Amino acid sequence: MSRDEVARRAALSQIHDRYPYWNNVPHRGLMVDGRPAMTRIDPDKVGGFVLVTVRDPLIAYAGDPTSHIGELLEDAEVIGQSGMFTSITGSYRGTRITVVSGGSGSSEAELLLYDFMEFSPAHTYLRVGGSGGIGTDVKPGDIVISSGVVREEGMTRAYVDRAYPAASHYEVVAAMAEAADTLGADYHVGVTLSVDSDFVGVGRPGVGGYLQPWNIEMLATYNRAGVLNGDRESAAVVTLAALFGFRGGSICSVADNVITNAAFSHGAGHARAIEVALEGCVLLDRMDKKRTAAGKRHWLPSMGL
Repeated sequence: MSRDEVARRAALSQIHDRYPYWNNVPHRGLMVDGRPAMTRIDPDKVGGFVLVTVRDPLIAYAGDPTSHIGELLEDAEVIGQSGMFTSITGSYRGTRITVVSGGSGSSEAELLLYDFMEFSPAHTYLRVGGSGGIGTDVKPGDIVISSGVVREEGMTRAYVDRAYPAASHYEVVAAMAEAADTLGADYHVGVTLSVDSDFVGVGRPGVGGYLQPWNIEMLATYNRAGVLNGDRESAAVVTLAALFGFRGGSICSVADNVITNAAFSHGAGHARAIEVALEGCVLLDRMDKKRTAAGKRHWLPSMGL
């Protein structure tokens, strides 16, 4: 779905008519030197697949994530650099992939997603990062492929009511699970929790051991509900992708598990998560070609990989 198709939704024009500042705001965001201001990307150089990463000190990246993952791509080049985000594009086994790195959390993810979704031809957005284990069977070094995300963060609620489901696109889930299985990864498919607070918001003590009664129930509540892991960005990627007609998903490595008392392991499983993400994009590319050849709107298992 293109931005123009989103703009043609009938109810949107009704909102525009009621908004007194509609003619006072830049309808396509801020620009700097002819490029989207937040990321400074060259939209024409963005691949069909965008991997959203974070400069995360809890992951053993060798420098910026774009540099780290860029070493796995052919003909990688920087296509955007701003004070907040770095973006590169390259090829992985014939599939054009863009990797963007920035800071942590849904609010920062919103900024980069706007630029890419408004201006670029990308159709698939995948959160690739680290997480903490919540599920009883989830161990450090495992990988979680999100089938859906609990929206406990605040940014996406500005877009749509909390009742709106943050469901990963089924094609993304299928491709990532197939890639993980083929590569022999220790993986799970299930629900991810996204939060704003990385401490008390997930039941981890704050400064001086600070906690409130409602904090201490968070992890147990979601463990009982079968949630597998927690991060800070998956809700943003999956929710905004769904709202604007793109494919969204998340694949995260797991570094610890407070529920099971599994100790933190720096960067555990993350190299494999990156490998699965890249291979999954190759599979999605094949699935897209199968769907196009069949003249269908959606990929079906009968089409094969």
